[in-house]
Amino acid sequence: MGTYLLRRLLLMIPTIIGMTLLVFVLIAASPGGVGAALNVSGGGQMESGTSKAQQQAYLEDRYGLDAPIIVQYVRWLGRVSPVKFGERDLIAPTGEVVRSPRQIKAPMAWRRFVDSIPDANAEAYAFDEGASDAEKSRAYRLASQAYTRVRAEYVLSRAGYEQAMGEGLRAVGLRRYANRDGTMKSSTPRSAIDRVADDSEQGPIVQAAFDDAMARYVEAITVRGELQAVFDARPFRPAGVPLIPGMLSVATPDLGMSFARGRPVTTLIGDALPVTLLLNLVAIPIIYFIAVPSGMLAATRRGGLFDVLSGGLYVALWSIPIVWACVLMLGFLANKETGLGWFPVAGLNSVEGREMTWLPSTAPDGTRVHGFVLDTLWHMCLPVAALSYTGFAVLSKQTRAAMLDNFSADYVRTAKAKGVRSRDIVLRHVFRNSLLPIITMFVSIFPAMLGGSVVVERVFSVPGMGNLVIEAIFLRDREVLLANALIIGLVNMFALLLADILYAMADPRVSYD
Repeated sequence: MGTYLLRRLLLMIPTIIGMTLLVFVLIAASPGGVGAALNVSGGGQMESGTSKAQQQAYLEDRYGLDAPIIVQYVRWLGRVSPVKFGERDLIAPTGEVVRSPRQIKAPMAWRRFVDSIPDANAEAYAFDEGASDAEKSRAYRLASQAYTRVRAEYVLSRAGYEQAMGEGLRAVGLRRYANRDGTMKSSTPRSAIDRVADDSEQGPIVQAAFDDAMARYVEAITVRGELQAVFDARPFRPAGVPLIPGMLSVATPDLGMSFARGRPVTTLIGDALPVTLLLNLVAIPIIYFIAVPSGMLAATRRGGLFDVLSGGLYVALWSIPIVWACVLMLGFLANKETGLGWFPVAGLNSVEGREMTWLPSTAPDGTRVHGFVLDTLWHMCLPVAALSYTGFAVLSKQTRAAMLDNFSADYVRTAKAKGVRSRDIVLRHVFRNSLLPIITMFVSIFPAMLGGSVVVERVFSVPGMGNLVIEAIFLRDREVLLANALIIGLVNMFALLLADILYAMADPRVSYD
């Protein structure tokens, strides 16, 4: 058993890598790319070229979006892995992970215009003895702001140089080396660049644009060196625990920052996950406590009135689209104008719910306050009902089919011949041997608990995992989508592993030795 479990755990690693790589590539290849989240969150418009350059510089420095997709993925994989290589990152007081500033790429084809690039090694930085954490944080913030400014200026100047070079390529008849946006391709050969630079009309324009970009680049790498010096002085506490100092350490996986919300993904998931778990931890027992006993009773009374009625009712419920069911619940049970108004329309708590006492109590003016717990349960009624009703049919039918299959087994006939009570035959023999399909369905529910029901949470305005995922899709928020894909994938594989363990516990004939 131990060898089997170890083999399954090792196989999870390539599975997770393949799954997250596929999601990563799909997001990167989507229209607008990952940077589209900033456009959406900012109203879809850029105020000026400077603001666009600042956003591009931010994305390049924080996420390395100027690198090839496979390099971006490897960097992301290094961030989410608990095993870290190289120098340890820092943890800011806000909880954000602070990393060493990335290297800045020089302007394309710089060797055509200059022989070398000057070094930008900054002097070592040291904080004053007895400097407080606030002073260290302020020093790093000032250095980071200065770097952000000059980096944005360089990005803007570099874009102007690449645009001038692209126009020059088209002017000399080398349109194939220009991108659709008018910039030159990174794969442009040296001969094409020489032809543009030597042209009497385009050469001076390109040279002037390059000189400005190179000046900005030198300034940017100089300020980056200063920021690196402040970073090396450790203004914040290091992350994780070192195993081999400077080479290997263990730290909490970093799921990144949300593009659209500007908050750590861990915080967003921490806010949404308890809501989804609460709904599902109520809905799943309801499904099992109703579907499994009714499936057992339908199997023992095969062809009877209960079997026919319960089967027809569950199939009818299963056939109702969940979107339609949610709308009907809102219209007839929650809306006070067109319906009964028995239940709240949205959310999991009333506006004044946070100010309520935990349990029911009496207010000073004598009015009865139902309390935070009852208020939450009242808000959960419709979402839980919407999550539950479709699960009765599948689980009940699966239980019924598994038990009918075992009723025809030889050991059941032998037990009946020995005079064993029907109750014991059903509960101690038939039901136990019918558990394998039920276990399979149980562990498949785990990923749904984390993913949440997108439809239910959207219709009832529940701030759970399903709502978080669908908003991340609309905003193309790469970090949130990748974190959810990673978590749901891990839960899927651990759930399947748990199913194998439960198989062996439920049926002694199942062995992995």
